[in-house]
Amino acid sequence: MGLRRRNNLTEELFFFVTTTIKNFIKVFTEDVYCEALINNIKYYQKRYSFDIIAYVIMPTHFHWVIKVVPSKGTISDIMRDIKKYSAWDILEKLEGEKSPLLQNFINIELPKQKRQLWMHRFDDKVIKNQKMLWSSIRYIHNNPVNAGLVDKPESYKYSSARNYLLNDNTILYVEKSWAGTLIM
Repeated sequence: MGLRRRNNLTEELFFFVTTTIKNFIKVFTEDVYCEALINNIKYYQKRYSFDIIAYVIMPTHFHWVIKVVPSKGTISDIMRDIKKYSAWDILEKLEGEKSPLLQNFINIELPKQKRQLWMHRFDDKVIKNQKMLWSSIRYIHNNPVNAGLVDKPESYKYSSARNYLLNDNTILYVEKSWAGTLIM
């Protein structure tokens, strides 16, 4: 699969990223699956040394803003590994629980890939300035409210709104200092 012009983004640092579950199946409605994703994020954060600036795990997808260290790993490296290994973990949990959701991820289109959790690609935008950064953070934090899941952004468990508004780093550590930094 091609990089969709990502080979020219090797020096970019800040990204707004969205990745989605295949067929928009609501997987992230139970803590066990959210925790599998979070554990993979934490593991690869250590490996690739990226900063999480904002995040939200919605029932069918997740958004985040991250700052990468290109010499340690590109946005493509990070997303490839998080998607691959979180898929293994989540599908294993679905299989172990004999969840009816599992049938949605059997892959008949590609015989070599027996199961597929995530859509093949992810969407990313390079964040070029402070206005774009804050717009992305606001979008992420308001996503659960706009979806009708909670009344206030900080009420949603899997959102960095809790980090910013409640100083709660229990789910993921968020590097809030970048939100006050000029990006050029």
